[in-house]
Amino acid sequence: MAFIEKYLNNPSPTGFEWPGQEIWLDYIKDYIDEHFVDTYGTTVGVINPKAKYKVVIEAHADEISWFVHYINKDGFIYLRRNGGSDHQIAPSKRVNIHTKKGMVKAIFGWPAIHTRARSTETPPKPDNIFLDCGARSKEEVEEMGIHVGCVITYEDEFMVLNKSNFVGRALDNRMGGVMIAEVARLLHENKKKLPFGLYIVNAVQEEVGLRGATMIAERIKPDVAIVTDVCHDTNTPMINKIKQGDLKGGSGPVLTYGPAVQNNLLNFIIDTAESKKIPFQRAAASRSTGTDTDAFAYSSDGVASALISLPLRYMHTTVEMCHKDDVENTIRLMYESLLRLKSGQDFRYIK
Repeated sequence: MAFIEKYLNNPSPTGFEWPGQEIWLDYIKDYIDEHFVDTYGTTVGVINPKAKYKVVIEAHADEISWFVHYINKDGFIYLRRNGGSDHQIAPSKRVNIHTKKGMVKAIFGWPAIHTRARSTETPPKPDNIFLDCGARSKEEVEEMGIHVGCVITYEDEFMVLNKSNFVGRALDNRMGGVMIAEVARLLHENKKKLPFGLYIVNAVQEEVGLRGATMIAERIKPDVAIVTDVCHDTNTPMINKIKQGDLKGGSGPVLTYGPAVQNNLLNFIIDTAESKKIPFQRAAASRSTGTDTDAFAYSSDGVASALISLPLRYMHTTVEMCHKDDVENTIRLMYESLLRLKSGQDFRYIK
């Protein structure tokens, strides 16, 4: 829990993930044989690095954020998205602006309700939300070290709600980083010897197009990739289950069907879940999963890939919520699947 809180509270915006990667690597270093970090910051812990057969378990390390885009003469700051940041949740939020001089506090301002006419009021939009850092001019803003390109993150932090729910910003998908780290810990503490090389991958830049996974897949060239990310818990108000499916937090990790998912590997994971009595749910993807699974599946000559998702409420807000049981069962499912996996296991449909 101390690791979870430290790791999730640390800002890790897309393109600026390295402070979080250092925390993650420091946690797993005693459970791995070696590690490496690529040019853009994707961090990989390796167990049994000399093995020819390579298996990846993967999550992504980055969180959505904002960039300073324009500073007007009165010192108000306008923004550009870094990933899929939700403009509708921004007004009245507190943020941290990352500068070379250190962190600068600011707030998303919004006109008071008394000043808005219902008939003409404008909702929050990407081009009208703005930051106020307490400055009265552009020059004063710049004196603080703020310039175009500075990255901005929300300051909301991790908490446990009703003993069984984890809440915070960027559970998508640093909770995945927690889970793959815990798999490494369990393997080490239970003295399990794997017959293959295990690459524990915490990839960067997923939120802007699976970029980190695309790069690292080409470097590792694995035989198997088991990816963990989040999906929508659809059992909250205002969600259409006909469109989004019926998935519920606390009912187990979600296994996805879709073209990028290799069905023999998926069935292998399902067999593991059933034999170990690990609850799970099913989801269907369309052309793509929208996760790093796609990057691994279609890399090199094709990699047998599967996706294990964590049901998440309120995705891309500062109060993302997941159920503790789902976290534990996702860890168990990855761990038990690795213990059943054989070196050289061939998942091809036709041999």
